[in-house]
Amino acid sequence: MTALITDEGIVTRWPAKAADRVLVLDFLAAKFETGRDYSEREVNDILKRHHSFGDWALLRRELFESGRFLRNPLTAIYRRVEDR
Repeated sequence: MTALITDEGIVTRWPAKAADRVLVLDFLAAKFETGRDYSEREVNDILKRHHSFGDWALLRRELFESGRFLRNPLTAIYRRVEDR
């Protein structure tokens, strides 16, 4: 795919460039169904399968902060938002 994402679908590093971060976040968000609730553990497990640098918390936070995910602060339930 790119230098950031292997042919096997593994993100190899968190990019410095904003445009590359968008690419990585869009790629990762596509691994989740829209309209489905995910526990924090489920989100972590999916992210762990699709990156190799060991920082799923960063990826989860970036998915939320970029508006690709909603998070209920009381239940820690995540939901992917519709494609933008």
